[in-house]
Amino acid sequence: MFYHNDHLPGLNSQLPLKAKLAEVHELIQTDLPFVARISMAVYDSDTGMLKTFLESNDKGHIVSSLANHEAPIKQSTSLVKMMEEGIPRVINSLCKLPEIKLEQTKKVIKAGYVSSYTKPVYKHGEFVGFLFFNSKHENVFDKHALRQLDVFGHMLSLMIFSELSMIKTMTAAMKSSNRLTSLRDPETGEHLERMSRYSRLIASGLADKYQLSDEYIECIFMFSPLHDIGKIGIPDQILMKPGKLDEEEMALMKTHSTLGRKIVDEIIDDFNLSKIHNIDIVRHIVEFHHETLDGSGYPKGLTGEQIPLEAKIVAVADIFDALTSQRPYKEAWSNEKAFELLRDLAGKKLDQDCVDILLANTEAIRRIQQQFSDAETEVLDS
Repeated sequence: MFYHNDHLPGLNSQLPLKAKLAEVHELIQTDLPFVARISMAVYDSDTGMLKTFLESNDKGHIVSSLANHEAPIKQSTSLVKMMEEGIPRVINSLCKLPEIKLEQTKKVIKAGYVSSYTKPVYKHGEFVGFLFFNSKHENVFDKHALRQLDVFGHMLSLMIFSELSMIKTMTAAMKSSNRLTSLRDPETGEHLERMSRYSRLIASGLADKYQLSDEYIECIFMFSPLHDIGKIGIPDQILMKPGKLDEEEMALMKTHSTLGRKIVDEIIDDFNLSKIHNIDIVRHIVEFHHETLDGSGYPKGLTGEQIPLEAKIVAVADIFDALTSQRPYKEAWSNEKAFELLRDLAGKKLDQDCVDILLANTEAIRRIQQQFSDAETEVLDS
């Protein structure tokens, strides 16, 4: 009987997705040492944006200039063609690429990569994104290399799908609960779309300071709409009350964050999703997005650094959208009026960096508001 070592033992473990990608990359380099970088970009069909998601490179760490990037896919005619036709692309000299003026192409070349093989990725016929293989040498992606990379490309796609599918299974289950809540809660689906994108905007702005990966940022985007899932357990007379809650009612309303954490834990257990590497992000968002720096928040009265970063991010995004949205019991505030309150709360109750980043992206905020506007709410500047 013949035994041999498993060349990819990490794929059978609970390693983070990035570590698994690095292990596959190392194996690829045994035969194709010129493959210096592998990356994945995912497509947001709602906005037409292509977003960096995962990367492994020969330096073994995040190349910050290439990470945390999103752009409309329509900027690149060749990427649109690949998406529509499903045909991979080989560029043996990136300097000759028609889209040489695009920001991300310039960054790739500046980082030392001069050629690429790009593979469009689909799941059940639906376009998901692209896998990029980059090299620091020209004319290396020949037929021999492409045969091997096609096999690895399919394997990497399945590996990434597995992780994303678990996340989507969880978010789908929770969104079903959220929909039940939304039948009673005055907050709209557009609120969730906006605040999730504000959350991603803030997380992207914090990436350099906290060395946040694209995978972490995407999890913030996917998990943030679940922040109020616990409201499904709040009685109608409190949840739908048009006026201010009294002390007793407010105490009961505040239990929604603890109820939400219980729901999240039960869904994770029921669907066997504990293997998701970043699963604690959703737990923290749901339970702690009402905590404040000064300890006056709930449910645990956490202060400062005790509050997880993802909860601080979602808190600012949620409050800003609540202020600028019309509700049965209030008119929508203008953006500037909401900014003034956020400035006042920054460093006291809300994280200063999170507030600063949101306020520095007024044009991006307007675009989000225009694309995901409530029918009854206009975007107000002042």
